Amino acid sequence: MPFRETVVTGVGIVSPIGVGREAFRASFLSGTGGVGPIKQFDPSGLPIRSAGEVRNFDAKRFVPQRKSLKVMARDAQFGVAAARLAVQDAGIDSAAIDPDRFGVVLGADRICGSLEDSEAAYRACIVDGRFEFARWAAEGMAATFPLSFLKVLPNMIASHISIVLDARGPNNTIHHGEVSSLLAVIEGSLLIERGLADVVLVGGAASEMTPFDWIRFAVLGRLSARADQDGRAPRPFDRMRDGEVRGEGAVIFVLEREKHALARGAKIVGRIRGGGRVFHPAAKDDGVFEAVARAVHVALQDAEANPRSLGHVNADGRATHQEDIWESRALAETLPEVPVTAPKSFFGNAGAATGAMELAASLILAADKTVPQTLHHEFPDPRCPVEVVTVGDYRTDRNLFLSLNYTTAGQAAAVVVETTV
Repeated sequence: MPFRETVVTGVGIVSPIGVGREAFRASFLSGTGGVGPIKQFDPSGLPIRSAGEVRNFDAKRFVPQRKSLKVMARDAQFGVAAARLAVQDAGIDSAAIDPDRFGVVLGADRICGSLEDSEAAYRACIVDGRFEFARWAAEGMAATFPLSFLKVLPNMIASHISIVLDARGPNNTIHHGEVSSLLAVIEGSLLIERGLADVVLVGGAASEMTPFDWIRFAVLGRLSARADQDGRAPRPFDRMRDGEVRGEGAVIFVLEREKHALARGAKIVGRIRGGGRVFHPAAKDDGVFEAVARAVHVALQDAEANPRSLGHVNADGRATHQEDIWESRALAETLPEVPVTAPKSFFGNAGAATGAMELAASLILAADKTVPQTLHHEFPDPRCPVEVVTVGDYRTDRNLFLSLNYTTAGQAAAVVVETTV
């Protein structure tokens, strides 16, 4: 059954191409990406030293209780900031909402502790210039900040948001990599359709930008080397693509029951029409193809829509060699001739936040009747049989689009959105 009551009334954005909807929109319209040299730590000695970082972010602008920052990872700071921006964008006075019917469903990644938090414990285990593991349980833990564990729990992002905004309704965290935030959109919509909430904040927040994270990414060998050479990466569906670029940020949408939104005179900017969420075992080489194709089919069926009604598809477009081939083949089969865009080309793969960040691009640019362009797509790959949008003034008069994400483990999620502006 399609979602018939769930509307979008606000969006909050913390991203490598801007904080707030206007900065984000301006970057897309001007074709200005946010990938550059890493500034949060010294990356010298690492094989890849570029990322989509959020620049000049001041958490104190958004966190009213300064002492809370001591137990908030960067992920949580982004999440609270995006939530407050979303509520402001929607014109919501949280004090006027029934707190028991105000929910939060958020996608989150694994959160690593910072070097600063680890330093005291690490130094307590040094003997004659060497780290002694035998000292960790006693000396190491004794030197650890007692509340540091609260910083690295993924569900703490949604918890901090609910505390700041007094949202006492359903509260959930989804931890499934790149599909997390689209799954959160679907789950939040279902809460409203089932009558369990009037307002739900949904989306994702992630910042895998510590040295611990970066060493892991480097070992996995999926990162683009070209990002360091000329900054023209990632290159989704391009013949010269050489891997993904990691990013960070948070995007949160305000979902409301339509009657609730109309009663307070809210401006409705979109409607969640349907969603598909599937798992296909990735034992086969084409597991991504199967998962993507099935998710698209389920989402269209749920929305009672067909490919001809879509103005564009917002693809995952990770810019990895084989996965782009599998995804594009799935899209060509299920959505023939539907234009494809890949917003990761602007800000990289933001993990659990990436789906919401990409969806936000399509939703915000709908006011301009414009499809988000794809950067760095210069040499079409015949093995990727899709029409990629590469210009900033690509227009459409169709008010439906589909946003898609997948994981290499075989999960995929797709959401069909109707724009109303």
